[in-house]
Amino acid sequence: MSRQTILISGATSGIGLGLAQRLHAQGHRLILTGRRQALLDQAIADHPGMTGIQTDITDPAAITDLAARLAKDHPDLSTVVHNAGIMQAEHLVTRQTPLTVAESTITTNLLGPIRLTHALMPQLLAQPGARIITVTSGLAFVPLALTPTYSATKAAIHSWTQSLRFQLAETNIRVHEIAPPGVQTDLMPGHRTSPHAMPFDAFIDEVMAILGQDPVPDEILVERVKGFRTAESEGRHAQVFDTLNRNYRPLA
Repeated sequence: MSRQTILISGATSGIGLGLAQRLHAQGHRLILTGRRQALLDQAIADHPGMTGIQTDITDPAAITDLAARLAKDHPDLSTVVHNAGIMQAEHLVTRQTPLTVAESTITTNLLGPIRLTHALMPQLLAQPGARIITVTSGLAFVPLALTPTYSATKAAIHSWTQSLRFQLAETNIRVHEIAPPGVQTDLMPGHRTSPHAMPFDAFIDEVMAILGQDPVPDEILVERVKGFRTAESEGRHAQVFDTLNRNYRPLA
């Protein structure tokens, strides 16, 4: 990727911040968004030259305001990385998880990228070369039963990304999808120290190596997630689903 002005949503921690740090080190201009101003301030203090904009991705008015600010202050914006997302366990039988958990997950993980892309499309189409990068999950292909709405939103974004790529094929915008496996971050309690999750630095290293390819592939898949991506086409979906979920039992 040539040097660009890049917007990353939900970039105050985890994969978003990790990618921002590496891309900034390569000379790209980074604009970070997040809901928590204190974390944005810390990220910017640690990496002078980045820009932070406090934004609530669940608020349509905030997305409209963000797009207007970007058009005014950063007219050369050419890449958006849809990284903002939440992942919460849900129990759907007894001891039901409140419906608001599912609703907020859909608003953040699905409506957020769709709304932001719609708001930024005129600006991206005006660039000589632009990129939209969605961040989905290996769970888009084989769901984790403990997080049904999260898994469903990532499957939906995967499908939406394919359609977006097809519709933009004759334009200046290329569309890519990063589908992480479980990674050692704070996305859910216990993930950061889980021996079953991919070490964070190893994941970022592998993604950055793929982004350095020419051309950048449509799907940015580290080796560890490919078993999920190909499970259905190879007739292994039921086996992978059972292995992934065998220790989950709904609360009685």
